[in-house]
Amino acid sequence: MLKTFRIGGIHPPENKLSAGKKITALAAPKQVIIPLSQHIGAPAQAVVKKGDVVKVGTLLAKAGGFVSANIHSSVSGKVNKIDNAIDASGYKRPAIFIDVEGDEWEESIDRSETIIKECNLSSKEIIDKISEAGVVGMGGATFPTHVKLLPPPGSKADVVIVNAVECEPYLTSDHSLMLEKGEEILIGLTILMKAVNVSKAVIGIENNKPDAISHLTKLASQYKGIEIMPLKVQYPQGGEKQLIDAVIGKQVKSGALPISTGAIVQNVGTVYAVYEAVQKNKPLFERIVTVTGKALKSPSNFLVRMGTPISVLIEAAGGVPENTGKIIGGGPMMGKALISAEVPVCKGSSGILLLTKEESVRKPMHDCIRCAKCVNACPMGLNPAFLMKATVFKNWEMAESEHIQDCIECGSCSFTCPANRPLLDNIRVGKGKVMGIIRARKS
Repeated sequence: MLKTFRIGGIHPPENKLSAGKKITALAAPKQVIIPLSQHIGAPAQAVVKKGDVVKVGTLLAKAGGFVSANIHSSVSGKVNKIDNAIDASGYKRPAIFIDVEGDEWEESIDRSETIIKECNLSSKEIIDKISEAGVVGMGGATFPTHVKLLPPPGSKADVVIVNAVECEPYLTSDHSLMLEKGEEILIGLTILMKAVNVSKAVIGIENNKPDAISHLTKLASQYKGIEIMPLKVQYPQGGEKQLIDAVIGKQVKSGALPISTGAIVQNVGTVYAVYEAVQKNKPLFERIVTVTGKALKSPSNFLVRMGTPISVLIEAAGGVPENTGKIIGGGPMMGKALISAEVPVCKGSSGILLLTKEESVRKPMHDCIRCAKCVNACPMGLNPAFLMKATVFKNWEMAESEHIQDCIECGSCSFTCPANRPLLDNIRVGKGKVMGIIRARKS
């Protein structure tokens, strides 16, 4: 019997329209817009200025603190300006505008197709290289990877878990990566195991990707301590806490870090980025992005330079269909509507979803009928209807006591609600308010 997490979960329509599509590398656009906040934590601080000439891989901005990440140029050319630009959040934030001229790379980057298996670096040297390369969580959370590899005092890792679940409907970027870069992923995983000094690793893959499971299982037979674990298809299994529960049967307590279970979880895209950073001296300046939608002419998986406007990706997939209602950054469950097609691709951009006008319209909201479907679906064991009520009435004390801060914002509650209540929308607002209260109290 296939494993999965124990609490809640749903199975929305998968709609993996781009599954099986080869990764297509897109050429650099005429100009890139590279935000200085492409990660959780402090924004990076620019080390270039207007008029500077940069190459592919040139350091543009240094990490602005311990929880932060370096940012590198994805193109060669000249810095046009440093100014505010709208990102996926809809807010204007500092970004570096670069006019593209040619495609000259930093000489330190190994651009050969040769797969390098041996890594003779120490744990500290590995983590330093990951930090220098600006690697962050590629599943969407964008937490700086080097920070995750340095557990707090008193904590120790026993296992590295690779999140290759890709449970979000429509998205196939991780799936395509596993099929085309399996060997590199396994080498990257051995490097991570060495970095945190563990002898065991598990790659969790949902059972709707049998080709990826078969491919990696065959390759993993040559790598000691790595297990490929097929998992039951269940959303949101890609959540860190849900994946830990599914793979090793341990649950992360409220307020605790995942490392408390002895597990360090990394997205499969992050593992590949680690391979490139450590073995190829390649900073994180490009990633695979799924561009998809039922009305889209050619749903695809693209290898894209950071800073490329998403309009370029949509055009490469056949252009914006006439009946498009919304453009979503990410998948339909946890993604957010974008206010412009000129928003640039960032480190956390896993997908672009074009919804039709019919799919985009919210259904009329009705009164809660106390059916408890949202409670049964919540993977964190919360009462979403109760948390929405606490938010609407601004009862922050009640919201905190009912653990609103534990919500992972997966949207399972809204998906199951027969009354079409905007549960997640309200809980997000309440969670933000309560987290602010908690931070103020601690300070």
